Amino acid sequence: MVSVLQNVAIDCADAYELARFWSRVTGRPLHPEDRPGDRETQVLLAEGPVLYFNEVPEPKTVKNRIHLCLRPETSREQEVERLLGLGATLVADRRNPDGSGWAVLADPEGNEFCVLRSESERAATSS
Repeated sequence: MVSVLQNVAIDCADAYELARFWSRVTGRPLHPEDRPGDRETQVLLAEGPVLYFNEVPEPKTVKNRIHLCLRPETSREQEVERLLGLGATLVADRRNPDGSGWAVLADPEGNEFCVLRSESERAATSS
């Protein structure tokens, strides 16, 4: 017997707006019944668990202990620029001159996430 991962829960102040941000990040839709003002919303990912946003009264105060890591279809740099344009902020730059590393960004409510190299960038540096 095992457990199946149902969702990744993200506490937030505005569930609908944060879900809209992550919907644009992932290119995946919100649950069709979600509406502005809902205290709980979901982004329906293509595979695996859903991203579940739940409004809580307390603000985020410290670094996340769990975070999402994104592997873009385009280059890491193009994706970082796109995400900054959507409202993310750069928290830490862990990119290295040899192309390895990642960029740490935060969503509009301050939740950190990482942008890794794309598969093609990884393949180019491992050959």
